[in-house]
Amino acid sequence: MCLALMLGTAVQAAPTAPYAFGVLNHRSLQATAAYWNPILNYVSARSGVPLELHIGRTANETTDRVVAGQLDFAYTNHLFTPKRSRLGWRVLARQDSEGIRGQIVVLDSSPVKNLSELAGQPVSFANPYAFVGYYVPMNMLMHAGVQVTPLFSGNQEAAMGQLMSGQVVAAGVNHQVMDDFAQRRQLKYRVLAESEPYFDLAVMASPRIGSAQRNKVRQAFVGMASDPEGRRVLQLAARSLGLPTARGFVAADDRDYANYRAFFRQTQVPLNE
Repeated sequence: MCLALMLGTAVQAAPTAPYAFGVLNHRSLQATAAYWNPILNYVSARSGVPLELHIGRTANETTDRVVAGQLDFAYTNHLFTPKRSRLGWRVLARQDSEGIRGQIVVLDSSPVKNLSELAGQPVSFANPYAFVGYYVPMNMLMHAGVQVTPLFSGNQEAAMGQLMSGQVVAAGVNHQVMDDFAQRRQLKYRVLAESEPYFDLAVMASPRIGSAQRNKVRQAFVGMASDPEGRRVLQLAARSLGLPTARGFVAADDRDYANYRAFFRQTQVPLNE
């Protein structure tokens, strides 16, 4: 009987294994971790759903882990292609912003003035899964009849670094990440083409996560901006990237990402699914 009681106590005291939360890496692994670890610590504490940051070496690898069923939650916009939509991941929240745009940019000192001048030139992109960092700008190039040589750098800021160092003539970028990068590096650049806005990346849950846990995680993310401790964490995360303002989260669902799916139905860019 004593042994049974001891075992029962041990079982009750065992901590819940954390859920794997994957984050699409726009930036270096170190910068991504510095931004997201405080946020996930806060959400874990407020929701009672323990979350652990998981990042692949590249954004492709992070997405592949989602597809392979190795992650429970994710911050991503790579799951709206026809094939990945069928995986059944649920949108919970999104960043509170006016949205993101795909851009094709050159250095301010570049002699290039329009897309046609990029024909045959090397253009840097984050990775072949990136939405506004590859699909959208490549789609603009194809609609303009301009063939370029795509170079994949692994993440958004690496593509911008290639542009800054002169390794490429232009880069296809997420406008928000490009603006943050340029302010931090005091980089002057010009936009040759820009897309319509799309909502920013979504906090999503695997279909195996129950509704109670999904709702707790959603509420914790959405409540950050109105909670003093949550605002402090958001500001801390923003400072880690040198961002001028903190960005909170708002509730979202699959309908907010309808224009992603519409894009994939009509794009000329071959899908990497």
